[in-house]
Amino acid sequence: MQRLLLYIDPGTGSMLFSILIGVVSTLVFFGRKLVMKMKFVISGGKAARLSSTKIPYVIFSDHKRYWNVFKPICDEFEKRGVPLAYWTASPDDPALTEKYEVVKAEFIGEGNKAFAKLNMMNAGIVLSTTPGLDVYQWKRSKTANYYVHIRHSVDEPVGYRMFGCDFYDAILLTGSHQEYFIRKLEELRHQKSKECVITGCTYFDAMKERLRNAAVSEKSSQIKTVLLAPTWGKNGILSKYGEKIIKALISTGYKIIIRPHPQSFQSEKQIINALISDFPQTDLLEWNGDNDNFDVLKKSDILISDFSGIVFDFSLVFDKPVIFADTSYNSAPYDAAWIKEPLWRFKALKKIGRPLSEDDFPRLKEIIDSVIADSSFSEARSEIRAQAWHFQGEGAQKTVDYLVKKQEELS
Repeated sequence: MQRLLLYIDPGTGSMLFSILIGVVSTLVFFGRKLVMKMKFVISGGKAARLSSTKIPYVIFSDHKRYWNVFKPICDEFEKRGVPLAYWTASPDDPALTEKYEVVKAEFIGEGNKAFAKLNMMNAGIVLSTTPGLDVYQWKRSKTANYYVHIRHSVDEPVGYRMFGCDFYDAILLTGSHQEYFIRKLEELRHQKSKECVITGCTYFDAMKERLRNAAVSEKSSQIKTVLLAPTWGKNGILSKYGEKIIKALISTGYKIIIRPHPQSFQSEKQIINALISDFPQTDLLEWNGDNDNFDVLKKSDILISDFSGIVFDFSLVFDKPVIFADTSYNSAPYDAAWIKEPLWRFKALKKIGRPLSEDDFPRLKEIIDSVIADSSFSEARSEIRAQAWHFQGEGAQKTVDYLVKKQEELS
């Protein structure tokens, strides 16, 4: 009985932790303000000295998989000699092993430990791709001036859980198509307008450069390679079709690579483990969980996905054909639920790829062959690329230009 009385469920625990962090933050800020006032009086009013501990630029990454977004930006800061703090919640983030001089990478802990530091940071501009600022545990610090969200996908920014970007001050966009949906949410929610700036797509730029410099590899066989890379959640391919689509793919006789979404290994561990057990690796079946998806995208001839952002990586950067499964997208948990019109991603998918239903599974080999041979998708990819990926090759430069200019304005 005593053990039961002491039990706190995870949801309540998270709430209590947030309350505790709020109380601690208030006490810390009160203490800082008191010390600052004392220094102000003692120094005869020379308050300018008190701002010397503020970090001008902070990048926060909640997972190492976003290093492809941030590395070009860090490289640009390093190139310009502008100091930057890179804070990561991944102990094995590649940033931690980079040999930078003015960019300082730091592991700030995982989960609530990371949020505790973020909630009390003293910073000028905070750049992050993490949604949910001021919604869950991650709160706006009272001593941070400006929060900027950068996209890690070229589709419209309404695929986050509710209020994903609402409390950022600015959003950096990859193309003009994204601003419409931001303004639509602001109008529906009666919010003030955020600053929206098109800066391009840093990780597309980096991936394209890698592809340009990569050695042309000759295939060891004429067997086609099919990549199955869906999103995670109940609407994703592996959750909805699971063994049915894997069996259909195996029956094609092609080399099959299955790459679950990184979040699936955490949120859908039971489903993924069961599928890996039922369909172990063979010469023609590979399970892929690499942090960097470049190699697997490069060696695949065609991608089968759903509404995952990897569709645009594969089609727009690698210029290869895609098939998208009709999984009946449920917008209920997402910001998209507020949008009562077709999303940009689905309009784009219909142009650059062929839809796939469960009824098509028996003819999957025939469908794969026809899509690979159909040259009409190439023109559509060019059209969507022009919409979604502005300032090609200049994403990092445009991003840092904006951040430096904004810092000057704030100063």
